Amino acid sequence: MKKKLALLLALLAAVLGLPGLTVHGEELEVSAPAAVLMEAGTGQVLFEKNAHEVRACASITKVMTLCLTFEAMEQGKLRLEDQLSASAHAASMGGSDIWLKEGEQMSVDDLIKATVIMSANDAAVVLAENVAGSEEAFVARMNEKAAALGMKETSFKNCNGLDEEGHVTSAYDVALMSRELIKYEKITDYTLTWMDSVRDGATQLVNTNKLIRSYKGITGLKTGTTSQAGSCIAATAERGGLRLIAVVLGAGSTDDRFRDAAALLDYGFAGWSVTVPEAPELAPVPVLRGMEETVEARAGAMPEILMEAAQAGQVEEKLEWKKNLTAPVEEGDVIGRVTYSVGGKEVAQVDLTAARSVEAVTFSSAFRYLLWGFLRL
Repeated sequence: MKKKLALLLALLAAVLGLPGLTVHGEELEVSAPAAVLMEAGTGQVLFEKNAHEVRACASITKVMTLCLTFEAMEQGKLRLEDQLSASAHAASMGGSDIWLKEGEQMSVDDLIKATVIMSANDAAVVLAENVAGSEEAFVARMNEKAAALGMKETSFKNCNGLDEEGHVTSAYDVALMSRELIKYEKITDYTLTWMDSVRDGATQLVNTNKLIRSYKGITGLKTGTTSQAGSCIAATAERGGLRLIAVVLGAGSTDDRFRDAAALLDYGFAGWSVTVPEAPELAPVPVLRGMEETVEARAGAMPEILMEAAQAGQVEEKLEWKKNLTAPVEEGDVIGRVTYSVGGKEVAQVDLTAARSVEAVTFSSAFRYLLWGFLRL
């Protein structure tokens, strides 16, 4: 009933042009003290509840650990088949772990499995130490990456999320780093695995994210629980091209966090959609004082446009060209722009560029042109 009311309000707002009637979140019940729902493509927040409140986040911390691990692999500094040794420090971790012994070797692939599926604290430390040389150095990189992503409420003190004074983040910041991690498509090989094993089958791994067995379109991502943080989850899902990130921090129980995350995702999929407009048809553009009178134009990549359900199909397109385009024109020069609007509000822009170069008319260029024409006779 509440979901239908939300859609009715959105439709009424669109018809009357009264955005204030669109209710974002009031009709959605989330039991956890902090939560956020973000659309992954645009980063737009669709729902928030104390989204910037500073809180502990338990093993959701490992989202950043995995970001830096996958970044290292992308840079060729680490490979899935590499065998890494557990240090005494890594082996000393408590909480959720896979009971690594000092000196024990395990592949990067298995360590990522353990970190994602089992939320193993010791495996996360092994990855961190091998990426940066020590956990301390790795944590410094975590904080640098957080700053680069705009995570203003975050301060990391360790790489696995064990309760520690000053180790905090916010629901919004968790969404930002989750958005970064899902850029690595390989991560879903781990986040969607329900059961696996390491040590040649001797150690069983069972995914802590129950939503991967029950929620349509789920793609991940990470759970976490400690006494200070409560029950937390960063859940990602995709349907019909719409990619959502639901973050729940401080839920009272594991069931509550899954229930809240599913409610957030349901809310997003019911209320929004993503459309990608077709590339515009572009006529040749006149060029002044050029060796050729026109130049062909091409459009950049078409954007994903996030729309409320009531606005589906209402994308408006407007072409604008550079006035008095004059040679020389280099291939790739921006010569125009296409603007997309929804309900009178600009939502995206795409540059229109020259598909080739056009020389300016000079004596030498004109002479070469005439000579080339003469030789063809």
